[in-house]
Amino acid sequence: TQLIKEDTIMPLFRVTVKQSKLSSGIRIERGMSVDVVTNSMSNPLTTNGGQAVADAFMRIYGVDMKRINALSTVYLDVERIG
Repeated sequence: TQLIKEDTIMPLFRVTVKQSKLSSGIRIERGMSVDVVTNSMSNPLTTNGGQAVADAFMRIYGVDMKRINALSTVYLDVERIG
């Protein structure tokens, strides 16, 4: 049996595209958003190279955010929602 500590906090962040971009035939539009759960209180864009954010955009939209160099605060707004 695996025990989970009751005080374990898994913050939830909403990451939203704030500026549209077209690069390498890949387009992101203002307003596209994903929710990212992390085991860190830090901004998911700056944690582990933004991998959790990149994975979420790939899973939801099929968009490779790393390929179009859009994993930055220039294009994305991060808000803690939980």
